[in-house]
Amino acid sequence: MSERRINQLFDSANIVLMLGAVLLCLTPFIHIVAISLSSSRPIMSGLVSFFPKEFTLEAYIKVFSDASMIQSLGFTIFLTLLTAVSSMVMTIAAAYALSKSDLKGRKWFMLVIVVTMFFSGGIIPEYMLVRDLQLLDSIWALVLPGLVSPFYMIILISFFKGIPGSLEEAAQIDGSSHIGTLFRIILPLSLPALATLSLFYAVGRWNAFQDALMYIAKPVLYPLQLKLYQMIQNNQVGDLLQQEGLGMTELMPESLKAASVIFSTVPILIVYPFLQRYFISGIMLGAVKG
Repeated sequence: MSERRINQLFDSANIVLMLGAVLLCLTPFIHIVAISLSSSRPIMSGLVSFFPKEFTLEAYIKVFSDASMIQSLGFTIFLTLLTAVSSMVMTIAAAYALSKSDLKGRKWFMLVIVVTMFFSGGIIPEYMLVRDLQLLDSIWALVLPGLVSPFYMIILISFFKGIPGSLEEAAQIDGSSHIGTLFRIILPLSLPALATLSLFYAVGRWNAFQDALMYIAKPVLYPLQLKLYQMIQNNQVGDLLQQEGLGMTELMPESLKAASVIFSTVPILIVYPFLQRYFISGIMLGAVKG
């Protein structure tokens, strides 16, 4: 068998495996979409798998007519953007300084940063700190405690170190300051890393609800994921009460819960296509010649 034929078979096998992995990952999402578009009878009968039964948009109409869900969506989008921008500003500032081998005390700074990756004060001390800083029931309680990820900062440090030093030297010879070099040379060449880390920060903030559960009591500051969590929890409590005969709490239809899940998932998925083109790390090829 020729080498070309072997390569074709290998590529075909990879394509089949990747398609299988994609379908496996999409299966739960497709199932939730089918439930959200089905009526209650086939859902309760277990007839819904990957295609809607008795197609209806009633669940989505209820979700979009809920003013609190729309308000929570707007707040979550603002919170995600604020967190991503603030985190990237601080991460870039720290990573650029720590990428310089001549920085005094650099090893000690890195040691302190690495230690925080393995040890933390715990939930109760963190809550007491946020309370003593008078951040409870404020948006900053959701932004400041996790402002910088040591892991993401170390990734950016490694990326900055990979940029040819001759570019910075040429900029300094032309009279550029460190800040000027950062904005004119380093950041434009780091777009793949910056886009990826921004997406990681945004997704992490979008999916988080535990900090809001601990620090936020005002409904106007509830992120979308916290509302979804409370929705499911309240439904489980109502289900338990009905089973015990202790109440006749009206349960939320499964289609409405599924529509709420899709409502909270789709916005962050829309971001991926706009950042996908920056994931190619070969943007610096040919930046320095000879």
